[in-house]
Amino acid sequence: MKAAVLTKYDKKSPTIEIKELDLPTLAADEILVDVSVAGVNPLDNLIAYGELKLVTPYELPQVMGNEFVGGVKQVGQNVKAFKVGDRVFGRMPLAKIGAFATHLTIEQSAVAKVPEYLTDEQAATVPLTALTAMQAFELLDAKPGQTLFISGGTGSFGMMAIPLAVARGLKVITSGSSKMKEQVEALGVTRFIDYRTEDYATTLHDIDLVIDTLGGKELEKQLKILKKGGSLVSLRGTPNKEFAKQMGFGFFKQLLFGLVGAKIDRLAKKEDKNYYFIFVKENGPQLAEAAEILAKMKIEPTVGPVYPLEQTSAALAQVAKGGNAGKVLIKN
Repeated sequence: MKAAVLTKYDKKSPTIEIKELDLPTLAADEILVDVSVAGVNPLDNLIAYGELKLVTPYELPQVMGNEFVGGVKQVGQNVKAFKVGDRVFGRMPLAKIGAFATHLTIEQSAVAKVPEYLTDEQAATVPLTALTAMQAFELLDAKPGQTLFISGGTGSFGMMAIPLAVARGLKVITSGSSKMKEQVEALGVTRFIDYRTEDYATTLHDIDLVIDTLGGKELEKQLKILKKGGSLVSLRGTPNKEFAKQMGFGFFKQLLFGLVGAKIDRLAKKEDKNYYFIFVKENGPQLAEAAEILAKMKIEPTVGPVYPLEQTSAALAQVAKGGNAGKVLIKN
């Protein structure tokens, strides 16, 4: 099989080679997938740059890639939920990434069947984003009737998270570009804030829940709009001790992340609010739940530039450049 393999970490120019590898050995609880399309994410660049060694210390060489869609080619002896020919998608386990390849093996518990209405390209944009939303709701302990603010909700995350949040009975407020106002309103937002003309930090207050997609100085602003006892999950903020506990890290890493996240934890505690940092894990049942919601609402994700596997480095550079209208993909 062909695969895009990281052979050298580098913050400016990581070395990624296209190699011929043997097919992976199939375990009893795994399926062998003939990969059609893989999604390319900022996470892939962070891994290649070596910036996530403390969280996921991959030993090189390492096949790259975190999310995929493809057809089931073979099933392990314990696999009951899937059969050869099924179209599936998923987020690779943190300890076993490898979606930038023509084939991969993955546990049946990590994947879900692709809704029929989605093309392979559309489906490849879903797993990481949908699971991020579902796991954020879980961390927030989101309940019907609560108000949720999603910063920068006109991006790819917001366009996926908003309909999933609305389906859970949440009242969603979001900010973003006015160019996307009609699209996000059609997804069911209660209120749209044009970031160019209105500062959400001065007009919003007593919000139950926040999902932060911006990080930096915006994170502290979003903490302030929460009501007392409210909760915020950040996709771009600072990992903290609670994050280390959720990841099952040992004492040393819990201590280290506790120091890293001390400032934001102190601020949250001072205002009687809850702060969480999220790093998304594989979860087939959650992805299947999200897929069912998306299918009912006929949500069609936006596809961005598509590259062949041989141009993986160019695809990663495209993601790093930013400003893409849809998710960058690698197609076999």
